[in-house]
Amino acid sequence: MINTLQLIDRTKALFTEDLATYNQQLKEMVQSSSFLVIGGAGTIGQAVTKEIFKRRPQKLHVVDISENNMVELVRDLRSSLGYIEGDFRTFAIDCGSVEFEALLRHEGPYDYVLNLSALKHVRSEKDPYTLMRMIDVNILNTEKSLLKFIASGVKKYFCVSTDKAANPVNMMGASKRIMEMFLMRRSLEIPVSTARFANVAFSDGSLLHGFNQRIQKGQPLSAPRDVKRYFVTPQESGELCLISCLLGENRDIFFPKLSEKLHLITFAEIAVQYLAQLGYEAVACETEEEARRSVKELRAKQKWPCYFFDSDTTGEKDFEEFYTDQELLDLDRFHSIGIIKNEPVFDPDKLDHFIQTITGMKERGTWTREELVRLFHEMIPNFAHKETGKFLDGRM
Repeated sequence: MINTLQLIDRTKALFTEDLATYNQQLKEMVQSSSFLVIGGAGTIGQAVTKEIFKRRPQKLHVVDISENNMVELVRDLRSSLGYIEGDFRTFAIDCGSVEFEALLRHEGPYDYVLNLSALKHVRSEKDPYTLMRMIDVNILNTEKSLLKFIASGVKKYFCVSTDKAANPVNMMGASKRIMEMFLMRRSLEIPVSTARFANVAFSDGSLLHGFNQRIQKGQPLSAPRDVKRYFVTPQESGELCLISCLLGENRDIFFPKLSEKLHLITFAEIAVQYLAQLGYEAVACETEEEARRSVKELRAKQKWPCYFFDSDTTGEKDFEEFYTDQELLDLDRFHSIGIIKNEPVFDPDKLDHFIQTITGMKERGTWTREELVRLFHEMIPNFAHKETGKFLDGRM
C-alpha cells in the first residue's frame, strides 16, 4: 500500500486545523442544503462528493459522462460510509445535453452547484479538435450552465480552476484563466467561488496514476527530472473545493498556502520514493529502449528501470504558482488556505468576441490550432505560451 503523504514528502494533511475550526459550520450548511455535483466521477469530483455525502445533505445528485467511474463512486460510498437519509442519486449524462436540462427542470432546484468537469491535460492542446473540446468543457459549458443556474435560483456556484491559470504557459491553464474571466461577469448575477490547487496525487490520467499502471503491466517508469510540482491528496482536493464553495465569498479563489507542508518536488524524486515503498530500487536508464528492454532482468533483482529526462514539451511549466503579484490576497482568514480577492473586473466586449469567434469557427466547420492560440493571446495579452513543437504523446 502506497503512503501518499510520505510519497509527496509530507507527514501531515494540509487542512486539519481549518477543518477543526469550521467543521461544525460546514456540517450544518451541508445538512440543510441540496447539492448538484457536475463531473462527479473524476478523482476530484469523487473526493468532493464524498466530503458532502459524509456530512449528510438533504439532496446530493451527481452528474458525469463516465458511467463506469460513477459505478465505482457509488460502490466506494456504500462500502465506506453506507447510506444517508437524504436523496442521493447519480446520473450518467452530459452537462451540455438536453437530458441535463430536463434533470434541472424535474429534479431541481439545488442550493449549491459544484462543477468539477474539466479537460486538465497539457497534452490536450496537441491538435485543433481536442483543443476545441477543451474550450467547450472548460469555458463554454461553464458559461452555458451558469445561465441555467441563474435562472433556476441556485444559491452558490463553484467551479474548479487550476494553479496553471496563474501566469499560464499552456492552453489548458489559459482556458481556465479565461473561464475565471467569464465567472467574474456572471458573479454580478450569482455568487461564485473557485479554487486553484496543485496536482492531485494519483488522480485519473496523472503521471502518478500512470506509475500504478506501469507497475501492474510490468513496464518501466518514465518521468521528467527538471519539472517541479506541488501535490495535494485527493481528499485534500475535495476538502478545499467544499470549503471554497460553502465559506468562500463572491469571486473568491481559494488556494493552499505554501508552507513546510506543501512544497515543490520533482516527478523523478517521486518515482524513486514510489518504487522504494514497493520494495524496488530505481535504476536510471539512458534511453526509453534500454528501459523497456531491462524490465524483466531488473525486476528479478528487486530493481525497476526508470527513464528520467529533461522536459521539452509544449506548455510544460518548470514550476507552479497559485497567484500573480497583481492579485490581492487574504492570508489571514484560514490557517492553511489563502484567498485571492477579486472585484468584478472583466471586458464584456472581449468575452463576447471570444464566444462569437468560437461560434464562427464551429459554423464554418474548420479551424486551426494556430487560430485558437491567437485567440487566446487576444484574451490574455501577457499569455506566455510555451511552444516547442513537441507533445507528451511523443514520449513513453
